[in-house]
This record gives sequence, C-alpha cells and structure tokens, in this order.
Amino acid sequence: MSFFSRPLTIAATLAPAARPAPGRWIDPRAQRLGAALSGATLVVAYLLGSWLLVALVGVALAASAFFGTRWFAFSRPWPLVRGWLRLGTSELEHELPPRFAQAMGATFLAIGTVLLAFGVTPWGWLPVAAVVGLQTLLAASGFCLGCRLFFLRWYVPDLFARLVGRGVKRQSLIILDLPPHQP
Repeated sequence: MSFFSRPLTIAATLAPAARPAPGRWIDPRAQRLGAALSGATLVVAYLLGSWLLVALVGVALAASAFFGTRWFAFSRPWPLVRGWLRLGTSELEHELPPRFAQAMGATFLAIGTVLLAFGVTPWGWLPVAAVVGLQTLLAASGFCLGCRLFFLRWYVPDLFARLVGRGVKRQSLIILDLPPHQP
C-alpha cells in the first residue's frame, strides 16, 4: 500500500447489495470508543498491578478478533453514546482490518499476561504499554496502526483473512494509488 492509499470506506446509506465486499461494515467511531475504554482499563490494571485485568482485556480483544467486532465488549456502549450525543451516521469501514488489529493487540496482551503471571513485572508491562499507546492513538486520532498493517503485502494478514474473513478478499478493501492532495 502506498503512502497515499487508504482503506476503503463507504457511505452508511449504501445498500448492502451494492457494497464492494461482503461481510460486516462498521462505524469506526465505535472502535475508537472501544479503544479508549480498553486503554483506560489497561491503565487501571497497571495502577492496580493486576495481570488478571490485563488478561480479561486480552480475552475481549481476542473474542472480537475471531468472532467479529459485535463481540467487542468495550465498543458495545457506542449506540447509547451516539444517541445521547445525537450524532448522525458516518462512513463505514469493513470490520476485517480492526479485527486484525485486535488480534495483534490480544497477542501482545497474552505475552504481557504470561510475563506478569510469572513475576517478570517490568518486562510484562512493556507489551501492555504498547497496546495502551496504540489504543490511545486510535482513540485520539482515528489512526489504527494494526489496520494499516493489515493492508501491507505480507502473509500474516492474508492468513488472518482466510481464517476469519469468510471469503472476503483483503484486496477488495483497498483504494489504490490515490493522488496526493493538491492545494
């Protein structure tokens, strides 16, 4: 993916039959809320010194990664928040890139959990801190590093898409070679 390429987004009003790829299309703002809440929970885990809380966040990320974003407990409050704030619809994105990012986060939290459970405390918090940093970046700016990694040309995203994508091709979710913005 070139610097000017980006993941495909569609209008929320586009009929499901007209969407460029099958599967579930989601409001990315729900994932941003989930990132903020899970990141805050990991900060609380650090303050409490609780590797069990880290493990629970990792399980939530893993469940969402493998079963779909509707299973991400931390983004479940989004419809209520959207209603309270009276926010309209936004562009939708396919759920596979965020699921890939969640699988990566769950992997890092699993490593951190194992290290913390075995008492390797300083090293155990490093992968947890990486997840907190990336969750904070996503919540604050909307930039998802794991989602971007999904679109790079390497075998891991293709393998992930084959395992959980139910026939969705990674290439069908990419806008290629957008021209640079000219003022």
